[in-house]
Amino acid sequence: MLRLPSCWTQQLPTPDEHSFQRATERQRVLTKPPGSLGQLEQLAIQLAGLYGCEQPTVDPVRITVFAGDHGVCEEGVSAFPQEVTAQMIANFANGGAAISVLAKQLGASLEVVNLGIVGEVPALTGVRDEQIAPGTANLAVTDAMTEAEACSALAIGDAAAERNANNGCRLFIGGDMGIGNTTSAAALACALLNRSPETLVGPGTGLDTAGVSHKSAVVSRALKRHGDNTDPLAMLASLGGFEIAALAGAILGCAARGIPVLVDGFIVSVAALVAVRQQPELRPWLLFAHRSAEPGHQAVLEALDARPLLDLGMRLGEGSGAAVAVPLLRSACALHNGMASFADAGVTDREEG
Repeated sequence: MLRLPSCWTQQLPTPDEHSFQRATERQRVLTKPPGSLGQLEQLAIQLAGLYGCEQPTVDPVRITVFAGDHGVCEEGVSAFPQEVTAQMIANFANGGAAISVLAKQLGASLEVVNLGIVGEVPALTGVRDEQIAPGTANLAVTDAMTEAEACSALAIGDAAAERNANNGCRLFIGGDMGIGNTTSAAALACALLNRSPETLVGPGTGLDTAGVSHKSAVVSRALKRHGDNTDPLAMLASLGGFEIAALAGAILGCAARGIPVLVDGFIVSVAALVAVRQQPELRPWLLFAHRSAEPGHQAVLEALDARPLLDLGMRLGEGSGAAVAVPLLRSACALHNGMASFADAGVTDREEG
């Protein structure tokens, strides 16, 4: 019998309504015109409700990057060769990747989880070897994963959430690494949203127009093979990747443990959409960092009713866009916690009428 991790089915906690209301009331009396700090006000209120406290803080921040290779690379859907996945895992560990630099700047912990790649990676500090298989199968011709493999990836993601919770994590960022994973994410997004590949497939690592057209045709073949099964686990196994499934497990696992998730770009948002389709009560635990330049991301954000904080034309992945947004969350909390009220500062409040 197939064994699903508990995060896939367990009831998630709900935000604390009392803390939400107290934070809303506090924002009304701070020394500023109401609404003048825009999204920063709503961020602070949301975080207060999620943490169940009057003075929220997002630190410590913990980042987990999940890595896996994709069999669909056989179809020539990426501008980079597949060995780059293994090389980038080493780059993460050696501090040379964008997310490594950003994690150091933020004072955030960073771990990398290798779920299954084609090349070999030696033992590296900060890299966990959790290989399920040497990459997924080619989703254009067969299911990318067996259901057992998908469940293993979900469980690995949930275990990462548990590690982070045990280490005092208050804000989780999930990142991705895997050559070919925008093809997998686009296929999943098309299936989840009932959209055509022509509207969601993008350049990924830098394909030209002809390359995007070919990639779209590959996704069309995958969708035709998959059929109309809308069960989230079946869709994940058929069209997903190890790292996408692990991200879904980590997102659900963090919410189950009361940890808000700052969602990165296209790949992570697709994983979040899978998780929300499985458990709709997850949605309040998600904050959205940025709008990716990958064309399918906008449709996924709309499906999640998400209002991202940044729009910088980023499409790197790794959790980099989410890391760039962390200072905004820190600022939202600092303003909420540290500003004086009108009464405290002896400043005349606005007149009603």
